Amino acid sequence: MDGFVHLHVHSEYSLLDGACRIKEMLKRAKELGQDAIAITDHGCMYGVIEFYKAAKKENIKPIIGCEVYVAKRTRFDKIREYDSEINHLVLLCKNNVGYQNLIKLVSKAFTEGFYNKPRVDEDLLREHSEGLIALSACLAGAIPRALSNNNYEAARDKVARYKEIFGEENFYIELQNHGIKDEIKILPMLEKLALETNTKMVATNDCHYISREDSRMHQVLLCIQTNHTMNDENKMNFGTDQVYIKSESEMRELFSQYEGAIENTVKIAERCNVEFEFGNT
Repeated sequence: MDGFVHLHVHSEYSLLDGACRIKEMLKRAKELGQDAIAITDHGCMYGVIEFYKAAKKENIKPIIGCEVYVAKRTRFDKIREYDSEINHLVLLCKNNVGYQNLIKLVSKAFTEGFYNKPRVDEDLLREHSEGLIALSACLAGAIPRALSNNNYEAARDKVARYKEIFGEENFYIELQNHGIKDEIKILPMLEKLALETNTKMVATNDCHYISREDSRMHQVLLCIQTNHTMNDENKMNFGTDQVYIKSESEMRELFSQYEGAIENTVKIAERCNVEFEFGNT
């Protein structure tokens, strides 16, 4: 497998948020010489089968995942003052056991944990952790959020907890750099945390659209989602045009100084081997 794999990608099934149409996203990965790619839609797995079939057709390795929402307390707590904030966590399936566990997590997030978003909690993660690899996610992940709030100890505690839930070798600290001020601020802290806790790092781009030129189109999508117009000053804005499917060289330029961060994308991809059988009930 070649030198970089995208492990954090939002397809059109991250509704009114992701704008990577599955066929075009696979075509782009192929153009860039990337022979594997993940799907990690927000809180749902609607696109998984379509993605798997299309990837196999293109001879690209499909990595099945989801960016889940983790409740701050339990999934049953639904009090506005305490439970409105949720933390993101990327989960990738190592095998078919992991796939079955991810299905259960996402289903229970809707049927038991839904409050604004479908939410899991740490008890549910612990119950269904087998066969899964976890990445610490974007600025909305629990660890980046703690570091953004200058709470290093809370971030450190969360690393220990996730490693206990998923296993030492199945949790990675995720590094992102889309030119956003808060991301750049916490990158040295994430590296320090990884070294101090002996946790591997992995570089990702939070892909929400396919090419940089799609940035304005994606902003329109966000306006539809949040009931704003493009002229509204207070409209939701990612504050960057960098959340697209980047080439290996673009990613190396951003993360080559972080030991193993690029190489670990390939190592993770090699560990993820879900196979579906169709036609048999």
